[in-house]
Amino acid sequence: MDTKQIDYVLELAKTKNFNRAAENLYISQPALTYQIKSIEAEVGFMLFERSPRGAVLTPAGEQFCVTLRNIRNDFKRAVEQGQNFSTHYRTNITIGLPMRSAIYFLPEAIEIFGQTSSDISITPHFLALYDTSSFLNGEEDILFARQNNVKNIPGIKIHPLFESRIYLITEKTDELAGREIVHPEDLAGRTLMIGGGSPPELKAVQNRLIDTLNIRYFNSNDRETTLTNIAAHKGVCLAPGFLNDHNGEFAWTLFDCPERVKCVLCTHSDEKRECVKDFVRLLQKMYRDNPEFPA
Repeated sequence: MDTKQIDYVLELAKTKNFNRAAENLYISQPALTYQIKSIEAEVGFMLFERSPRGAVLTPAGEQFCVTLRNIRNDFKRAVEQGQNFSTHYRTNITIGLPMRSAIYFLPEAIEIFGQTSSDISITPHFLALYDTSSFLNGEEDILFARQNNVKNIPGIKIHPLFESRIYLITEKTDELAGREIVHPEDLAGRTLMIGGGSPPELKAVQNRLIDTLNIRYFNSNDRETTLTNIAAHKGVCLAPGFLNDHNGEFAWTLFDCPERVKCVLCTHSDEKRECVKDFVRLLQKMYRDNPEFPA
């Protein structure tokens, strides 16, 4: 099937009438009938039930059209992006990260980079937390990651970015929210949510609290579940600062512990473009220039 044939199927599915669909597609009705029969022969099942009143999708045809619409929309977006890129840019740098605020200075860095390299596009790709698969498949040029998660992967270069400290997440009305720093003993008698993909550095803090304090805990499946439970007054949690989305919904208070989560940028060892190296150096400089930023 080609894109025109996809359009033929989707238009007939919408109008449920061969004559009207053919008019909308600017082809003859026999030509549309021939195309639909050819498509059905190619896929191996009937897409439409014909009757004197028109054409109605079969159950298989309905499911098939759901996928076709997604394919058509993806293709349209790909063409539009390609048109934009060919008009304005000579190359593109794709950076993978779990959420925009993981690299807090990313929007500012893109703006600054564009002032001297306006013909280079920077495209964020938002990935599952700690997922490296698409980067290793070559889909991203730069990857934000925990150092411990990538330090043994061959074929990449690691560029230190910052060390993320551990914070206590509470409701803004919590008595601990107004403090400059929360100490381990402040959590005695509290309920601590753990799990949800916690990195080893954070697990070490959680295990130490559970072993040494009178503290309750329960496992939370993921970050969103944890935040929902905090809002429901069910407990508090600890998290590395790079996960702070800075939307002000919760209080993030520095927690007194020695652990740090080393955050890095990764590039491919065979990356030769100077623009990629320049953008990595710009991000590193922005964190060096802002040591007071609560990472």
